[in-house]
Amino acid sequence: MKNFKKTNIAALLLSSALLLTSCEAVQNANNQQKGTAIGVAAGAVIGGILGNNIGKGGNAPVGAVLGGVVGGVAGNVIGAKMDKQAKEIEQTLPGAEVERVGEGIKITLKENMVNFGFDSADLTSVAKANLDKLATVLINNPDTNINIYGHTDDKGADAYNQTLSEKRANAVKNYLISKGISSSRMFAMGMGEAEPIASNTTDAGRAENRRVEFAITANEKMINESQGGN
Repeated sequence: MKNFKKTNIAALLLSSALLLTSCEAVQNANNQQKGTAIGVAAGAVIGGILGNNIGKGGNAPVGAVLGGVVGGVAGNVIGAKMDKQAKEIEQTLPGAEVERVGEGIKITLKENMVNFGFDSADLTSVAKANLDKLATVLINNPDTNINIYGHTDDKGADAYNQTLSEKRANAVKNYLISKGISSSRMFAMGMGEAEPIASNTTDAGRAENRRVEFAITANEKMINESQGGN
């Protein structure tokens, strides 16, 4: 079995250095407030670095994960839980690209795994079967938030592709709701053609760009428990 990919982003080191000067501003806050302030700032810094310097797309899920960094001992606890969940997803859904990023998980389901009717937001039977498998893991790990991103290739007008990607992201969300996952855990967003991961000049590249991505992050309950809260 192929192990899930675990990304170590050098930008984390840079962001930590940049944030040292801001820590003084929160020195009188409690530990949770400090962690939140530093985590949000770190995510913003790293998101900017990624957006400006990475040639390929797919940065929306990474930014979502890094924007929720908790850090410290609690971050290590969350990371261990995410390691376990990432392995579960890989075992349950072979073919998914599962990547551990920071304290969260990025999942990419390409067109052969989550696909739709032509020019449609209707999920195919193959897509539903794969989402059924993913839903099983998400139900078994309830203390997470799930961002869903729909992507298209660049054929057609930008505005049309944006709308289509939004409909498809919401179709995935609604299907997962029908499988028992709380709507409050999920946020759906269409990215249109803005974040290609391959060239749009070939059929194979365009097929790669037509995909659905997920960012899985700790919810408030998991963060609280990891910090020793009630």
